[in-house]
Amino acid sequence: MTHLNLRIWTTTWSFLFLGFASNSGAQALFDSRDILEVSIEAPLSTFSRDRSDVDYLDGTFSYTDGKGELHAFDLKMRARGRYRRKKSTCNFPPVRLNFKTEQVAGSMLEGEDKLKLVTHCQNKREKNEQYVLREYMAYRILQILTDKSFRTRLLRITYINNEDDDEPMTKYGFVIEDDDNMGIRLGMEPREVKALGYGDLDARQTNLVNLFQYLIGNTDYSLIRGPADDICCHNSVPFSDGSTISPVPYDFDFSGLVDAPYADPNPQLKIRDVRTRLYRGRCSHNEHLPDSIAYIVSKKDEIYALMNEIAGFDRGSRQSITRYLDDFFAEVSNQKTIERNFLRKCS
Repeated sequence: MTHLNLRIWTTTWSFLFLGFASNSGAQALFDSRDILEVSIEAPLSTFSRDRSDVDYLDGTFSYTDGKGELHAFDLKMRARGRYRRKKSTCNFPPVRLNFKTEQVAGSMLEGEDKLKLVTHCQNKREKNEQYVLREYMAYRILQILTDKSFRTRLLRITYINNEDDDEPMTKYGFVIEDDDNMGIRLGMEPREVKALGYGDLDARQTNLVNLFQYLIGNTDYSLIRGPADDICCHNSVPFSDGSTISPVPYDFDFSGLVDAPYADPNPQLKIRDVRTRLYRGRCSHNEHLPDSIAYIVSKKDEIYALMNEIAGFDRGSRQSITRYLDDFFAEVSNQKTIERNFLRKCS
């Protein structure tokens, strides 16, 4: 059997598997926008102290479905990430959830194995939950703009520390679709390469991604390079359909839309703070810029509607997000600012 036929055969069976899972009677995790109430019971003192991104700790993950039935699963969890895993940044790091695939069969978690969980940063600062919601909104904006985006599910998580008698704490968080599952959904595959050239990327999709990053005020990414001694790309995953490669970005906590207190721009970019927008699009893609702008403007009402759809935003966040979005849409409605901020700033 040739390599190509083997890949087609494997992909076909993957689609059949997901189809079987979706017909098992349980709504799939990412098929709903409703907030999912869950509980995580684990040795959280050890987790917060050690922050290992290699060694898993045993715990329990549970939720109650729409019929009032409790579902509880064995869980292995570890810390993940780079910057937010540092104790100097957050006292509660992001989490990698690891489920037993045979145990979650028939539930909304069917087909899920390992999931990234975006968490609050500081346990005792309620404001930190606003940053979680803002980053969740950034993911949702990208989902409005393109199917080539990671799906997310907002959670209300009750954390139970089984190592002491502390009161449980309840915080917002959200899980992110797995790379491989997203690839199966789109009929694409994540590519593991050391580096890419812009000529390898789909120009139209790349231009849309760069304009989206400008909309949310994010400069902490690269579509062609990864961090030192790591695979491509920095806060972006290249997906291939066999003929073209499309960048799919993630991790938006350093964006101006989120405006996290620990976020600072790269000093090489010479911008004063993360709220300052800087276009990182390519001059060679400028032919696609008018269409990209027109397309995002056509989605304006859907983007603004997220502020009412996403529960939990306080008044300050709504006002700040509204002003930030207003500035973007004012810019792209004026040819002079398009000339100054995009066509002259492209690279």
